[in-house]
Amino acid sequence: MPTTYDRVLKNGIVVNQDGIGARDVGIRDGVIAGIGTIDAASAGEVVDCSGLHILPGVIDSQVHFREPGAEHKEDLETGSRAAVLGGVTCVFEMPNTSPLTTSEAALADKVARGRHRMHCDFAFWVGGTRENAADVAELERLPGAAGIKVFMGSSTGSLLVEDDEGVREILKRTRRRAAFHSEDEFRLRERLGFRAENDPSSHPVWRDEVAALQCTERLVAIAEATGAQIHVLHISTAEEIAFLAAHKRNATCEATPHHLTMSADDYARLGTLLQMNPPVRDARHREGIWQGIGQGIVDVLGSDHAPHTLEEKAKPYPQSPSGMTGVQTLVPIMLDHVAKGRLSLQRFVDLTSAGPQRIFGLAGKGRIAVGYDADLTVVDLKRSRTIENGWIGSRSQWTPYDGVTVIGWPAGTIVRGRKVMWEGEIVEASVGEPAKFVAALPTV
Repeated sequence: MPTTYDRVLKNGIVVNQDGIGARDVGIRDGVIAGIGTIDAASAGEVVDCSGLHILPGVIDSQVHFREPGAEHKEDLETGSRAAVLGGVTCVFEMPNTSPLTTSEAALADKVARGRHRMHCDFAFWVGGTRENAADVAELERLPGAAGIKVFMGSSTGSLLVEDDEGVREILKRTRRRAAFHSEDEFRLRERLGFRAENDPSSHPVWRDEVAALQCTERLVAIAEATGAQIHVLHISTAEEIAFLAAHKRNATCEATPHHLTMSADDYARLGTLLQMNPPVRDARHREGIWQGIGQGIVDVLGSDHAPHTLEEKAKPYPQSPSGMTGVQTLVPIMLDHVAKGRLSLQRFVDLTSAGPQRIFGLAGKGRIAVGYDADLTVVDLKRSRTIENGWIGSRSQWTPYDGVTVIGWPAGTIVRGRKVMWEGEIVEASVGEPAKFVAALPTV
């Protein structure tokens, strides 16, 4: 009896561990069931991918979707809609919601909110605090948990753990890779006077490169002393790249599209729309992060999607909040770097699929391989489009890239075999499920 498939993606160029080549992809029961030349007659549906590249589903391991507590900016449905419109098939969402995601009950509530309501698959970071340090080994293995996330700089309430002893109490108990916002809170407090009223370009002066490097050096020392595995989020300085190059045994790191694309020169044009923590800095730091990409020091790309309303962002600095949208623009912005020769397509795949799978231990995701989830990002590498606020699916409905023309565009988003987005339209119902991790799979 001939093999049959629910859906076959035909005539596309597949990018996977075998390289780049013309292959069809057959899907059955939400899983990749065949790769190669597949007879169209064996498919329930054929999706013509002529002229398109089929990539492993893009995983964005740092987003803030604001639910519960700040749904006027974003919620799990709108944030995940933006994700799939941008070609992202799985997200890891952050714990600084209200209430904070620091307990089993809070995590379970988020998982329940997301299941079959989010358009993509998901996991949630659990905030590490002084209060729950004794429980992190259990919390990090709960269903739907991406791991433990710690803020060492500028957060709210108990999520801020700025001191070495507090961090040590958490790391000596973790067994999975813990993620960190690494800015030295003590230095940030000392430098509050460097903020200039109505001048967002003073943001990187206040939150300077020393604050980032000092904190990362402290963090790595604690990780090495405790034997913990850590992940440094949104690297923003050339000095951190150079330091982490010598400490990869314990530390992985993330770069963001905005730190790779923009510089401090853009404050004059964008003002508070560019305001992020850690800040976008001088061009030499951008070049240093690109050096980290080229040398393999950077492990993953994450958007740090952190929306606020335009009204909130319009407040005069420093009353204006830090954060911008990014989950929907991650793929087109980085594909434009591919088009310009700054990044190879295979390195892009490594940073957005294979890298997250490898360092976080995702089960069944991150590769185009038989037996893996049929999570696929279909892109047109030759398509030129102008990014516009009107395209943004986030509730905040703006992007710092408004008016930027790119080459390379997401044409389709396949989540566990479902064609969730195709050519800019949501075409199948929300089916988001919690991602699974090898370290948290139940034992028999």
